[in-house]
Amino acid sequence: MKNESAVQFETESRIHIGLAVRNLEQSVAFYTTLFGHGPTKTRLRYAKFEVAEPPVNLALNEVGGAAGPNNSVAHFGIQLKSTEAVGMVADRLKAAGLQIAIEDKVTCCYAVQ
Repeated sequence: MKNESAVQFETESRIHIGLAVRNLEQSVAFYTTLFGHGPTKTRLRYAKFEVAEPPVNLALNEVGGAAGPNNSVAHFGIQLKSTEAVGMVADRLKAAGLQIAIEDKVTCCYAVQ
């Protein structure tokens, strides 16, 4: 079974960035202006922008006091189109002798990996 991304994107992969923000409303307003459209998903203290140009999945996570100029990154990743594509990259990394950690069925930014 091929599990695909909930929102399709044109490239084979795209950057995924999770940022910790102090004020979600202000951050959403800023990124809405920057990208030219609003978030594709919102939850309590969370918003996600899926942008075609540049190809990025940007998640904003509102935190109390932990965000700041030296502590704003929650996580970085590369989003692939399917579970099959993730497996192919994992195989390539293993073949190159790199150690990997498999995290099946892990929730990240309100999506199950």
